[in-house]
Amino acid sequence: MLQNRQEAEDVVQEVFLKMWMMGKKLDEYNDPGALAATMTRNSCIDMLRKWKHIDNSREGSELMNPDPSPFEQMVKTENEQIIDNIIEDLPPLYRNVVQLREINGLSYEEIALHQNVNINTLRVTLSRARRIIKEKYLNYINERGKA
Repeated sequence: MLQNRQEAEDVVQEVFLKMWMMGKKLDEYNDPGALAATMTRNSCIDMLRKWKHIDNSREGSELMNPDPSPFEQMVKTENEQIIDNIIEDLPPLYRNVVQLREINGLSYEEIALHQNVNINTLRVTLSRARRIIKEKYLNYINERGKA
């Protein structure tokens, strides 16, 4: 992910240190290996985010490759499939509102006219749909981590 061996080794070392500091709490996890992988992935993502804010003149700026790595492409594709499945399983009202706003890009006013609803009702409906999507996505991620 980082395309730099030294940075990757630093991240792994930090993750092992964090896990060591967890001590007995580590026993609460079914799969410490999966925890380590998740922590490493998240640390790499954090580092990539930091790099975006660093000037291109930084030594090693070749690391700031704008093209996503194969791993990043795989994660993005998988997340899109998960979200699509969650949206498909929403009740029709929520699914339609999310489709019109998030996928088709319609404004609140356009959706309110299309659905023949008050704009405030629309905002509440969309908020509830987003909350359901978020909860189901987080549940899926948590369940996958336990598997």
